[in-house]
Amino acid sequence: MIVAANAERDTVACRWCDFVAPMPASWISALACVLIAAMPLSAQRFEVPSNTGAHWFKGNTHTHTLNSDGDSPPDVVATWYRDHGYNFLVLSDHNVWTDPATLSALVDTNFILIPGEEVTSSFERRPVHVNGLNIPHVIEPRTDTTLVGTIQKNVDAIREIEGVPHINHPNFGWAFDHHTLADVRNDRLLEIYNGHPTVHNEGGGDAPGLEEIWDHLLTGGKRIYGIAVDDAHHFAGEFARDRANPGRGWIAVRADRLDALEIMERLEAGEFYASTGVTLEDIVIAPTRLEVHITQQANFRYTTQFIGANGAVLATTGSNPAVYDLSVSTGYVRAKVTDSGGAHAWVQPVFIRP
Repeated sequence: MIVAANAERDTVACRWCDFVAPMPASWISALACVLIAAMPLSAQRFEVPSNTGAHWFKGNTHTHTLNSDGDSPPDVVATWYRDHGYNFLVLSDHNVWTDPATLSALVDTNFILIPGEEVTSSFERRPVHVNGLNIPHVIEPRTDTTLVGTIQKNVDAIREIEGVPHINHPNFGWAFDHHTLADVRNDRLLEIYNGHPTVHNEGGGDAPGLEEIWDHLLTGGKRIYGIAVDDAHHFAGEFARDRANPGRGWIAVRADRLDALEIMERLEAGEFYASTGVTLEDIVIAPTRLEVHITQQANFRYTTQFIGANGAVLATTGSNPAVYDLSVSTGYVRAKVTDSGGAHAWVQPVFIRP
C-alpha cells in the first residue's frame, strides 16, 4: 500500500487524458484552472515508516508486586499476565528492581519479562513517577529545585543506563500538566490511560484529562506516544472498580520478534497501539491515507474518530476498516476507536511532513 501513490497518480493522469482529449484548448485551460484551485494540498504526505514488524505482541509496562506496594509476589503477578495471553511484562515496583532471571521458569517463546522500575520521586509533595524500561539495575530517584527539573533528572537517570523512560499518570495527585511536560526533553512515552482508580484519566475541574494533555503536547510540536497500562496492585481477592486490578490497559507492539531490545525500539518509534479492550488487526500508513483495521468481537459495533491538532475531531466513521484520507490537515493525525461497550484503542499519531 505504501508504494501505491505512484500508481494512483499514473491512473489519474490516464483518466485526465481520456477526459480532456475531445475538448477545445480554451475549455481545457479553463477546466485546469478550476481543478487546480479546488485540489487539496496534494504535496502533504504522512511520514511512512520505513518498515513494520510482522507480529503484534501484547504487553503491560506498569504493575506492582509485594516487592513494593502490590498484594502478590512477582511469580504470581507474572503468571497472571502469561496466563491471560500477554507476550511481555515489566514488573515496575517503586524504587525496586526485580531480576527477571529469578522468574526464568515462567519465560518461554511466547512470554518474556523485561526488567523495570517505577522511579519514584517528588517535588513539593507532588508525585513524580517515571517508569524505567529494560534497565540493568535499580535507579535511585533524583530531585531538583523545580518540578520540570525533577522530572527531567529522573528521565535522564534512565537514559544514562540506556533504559527507556515513560512518564506516569500526570493527574495522580494532580502533579503536573502539559505546560510542565512540554519542557521535558528526551522522553517519548506518556501514559494516556492508567487502570488505577485514583489517577483521574478524564481530568476534572480545570485540569485536563490525559488525552487532552497528549494533544496539547502534540499540537505544540512534541513527538510523544501514548500508552495504556494497568498500574495493577491487587491480584488477590475481589476484582472491583475501586481496586487496582490487572487487565485494564495494555499495549500491542508491532515487531518481528519477541525481544526486549526490539520491543523498546518499536515503542519509541510509535509502532504500537494502546487499548482498554479493543483489538486491532492492522494499522496501514500510506503517504496520504491512514487505515485502521479492527478485529470484530461478537456483535460489537465500532466508532473511529480521526483526531488532529488541538484535539479537533477531523472525521468520524463506523466503517471497518476506518480510513482517513489526508487533505488539509496539519501537524499530526491520530485515531481513537471506541466499541459499543465503551472500550477504546488509541492509534499513535501519524505526522505530516512539513
